[in-house]
Amino acid sequence: MFEDLRPHLIELRKRLLISVFVLIVCFIVCFNFWNPILAYMTAPLKAVLPAGSNIIFTQVAEPFFTAMKVAFFAGLLLSLPIIFWQFWLFVAPGLYENEKKYVIPFVFSATLMFLVGAAFCYYFVVPVGFHFLINFGGELFQALPSIGNYVGFFTKLVVAFGISFELPVVTFFLAKLGMVDDKTLKGFFRYAIVVIFIFAAIMTPPDILSQFLLAVPLIGLYALSILIAKMVNPAPKDDDEEDSKEDE
Repeated sequence: MFEDLRPHLIELRKRLLISVFVLIVCFIVCFNFWNPILAYMTAPLKAVLPAGSNIIFTQVAEPFFTAMKVAFFAGLLLSLPIIFWQFWLFVAPGLYENEKKYVIPFVFSATLMFLVGAAFCYYFVVPVGFHFLINFGGELFQALPSIGNYVGFFTKLVVAFGISFELPVVTFFLAKLGMVDDKTLKGFFRYAIVVIFIFAAIMTPPDILSQFLLAVPLIGLYALSILIAKMVNPAPKDDDEEDSKEDE
């Protein structure tokens, strides 16, 4: 059994090593520009901070480790096309020749949808969520957010939305490979809502607003995925339904 898995494990190691190498190179490049990248990341927070409030750090090494987090996050976004490409190359040996041609559409669409999800989070969710969180109890407390905590919170939220927006892409290619159809997704819809809210609760801060800001678009994306599956791989009609239509 192990001998059968050995070639796949070797291939997986190769793809992971290439992805990690590219990520490290992108990290090094982005580390030289961490300051403007951080300024871009903190812009939504600064826009909602009350007068007299500032972003602070509470530990001696916090600015340095924050710079590393920022560079790693930016490097991850920069290396996404290569990571998706390596993922496709890993699964490609199990595909038919006519299916392997989708490598470029997959890499392009997967990267694009991740960035669309990240942009949606940055330009809509983060301003709305932070305005609510920062100003809640503002009459009693002064906001002095820690830069390390903010960056960790921000990156987690953006990655969550980026991953969520991959759902239509994943559905398209699974439907193209004949692994799912619209009937399967419709039957799983009730369970999908529960899974979506659990995922939103894990990936967002412990407040209802942030959870809904992630869960509602995800439900919409799931509905879009059903339409995509129906267009790409529609479920075959039951014989009973066909017979009834013929009788009519």
